[in-house]
Amino acid sequence: MVHTTTKIIREEHAALSAMLRSILLLLAQHRRQGTLPDFGALRAMLFYVDEFPEKRHHRKETELLFPKLRARTPLSRELLDRLDDDHARGERKIREVEHALLGFEMIGEPRRHAFEQAAERYVDFYLAHMAMEEREILPLAERVLTDDDWADLDEAFRANRDPLTGCEPEADYRALFTRIVNAVPAPIGLGAAS
Repeated sequence: MVHTTTKIIREEHAALSAMLRSILLLLAQHRRQGTLPDFGALRAMLFYVDEFPEKRHHRKETELLFPKLRARTPLSRELLDRLDDDHARGERKIREVEHALLGFEMIGEPRRHAFEQAAERYVDFYLAHMAMEEREILPLAERVLTDDDWADLDEAFRANRDPLTGCEPEADYRALFTRIVNAVPAPIGLGAAS
């Protein structure tokens, strides 16, 4: 049985993965064309990563899912410690990418490579992190968590409202998500906002 929490985590991972890959595709396209990217759109995309996955998605995994797994089985403790460390480092890493973007925007072409490298490192880090959760943690959770555990988790994760997974954005975020969805190439899977 696939639980609501598992489904939401996978949907959020898929949306974030598509957006992160889109950032790299947009950068490659502008590099090939010898043009500067839309810095406002890139800032919006990075702001999204900071606001939703880093502060909401990770927090629920670290504060709710991982403790329940630690309580149910010793098998995952080392891996959970590593993933918790990834969550803590992720916030610092996104700041590094945002700073590199600011340098590129303010100084221009001499900072393109540094930003692209920072973005690539972050995307690689994040994709590996999500793959580990999906390959190791989610199947383990499906095996060892109780119905009561799932009821608590499902209630908490249902409250996630990540618009890139099809949820209606909170009022404060509507303009942000419209801008992001319109900036991302449709073939990646996010389409255009209406």
